[in-house]
Amino acid sequence: MDYVSALVPPVVMAAFFIGLIRVIVKTQGGANKAKEDAAVDAALARAEGAKQASRAAGDA
Repeated sequence: MDYVSALVPPVVMAAFFIGLIRVIVKTQGGANKAKEDAAVDAALARAEGAKQASRAAGDA
């Protein structure tokens, strides 16, 4: 009976891990993909703009 109690935690963790991977894969893309991509693009543009502004201020 000790082998059953030794195998249960890894089996349960594996089941939860598989479920997590399935949720992650299913939520990729879809209706919100364009909105998420736009948010990332906007954040990158703001960061690049701030970097260029600090360079311009340092040159002056």
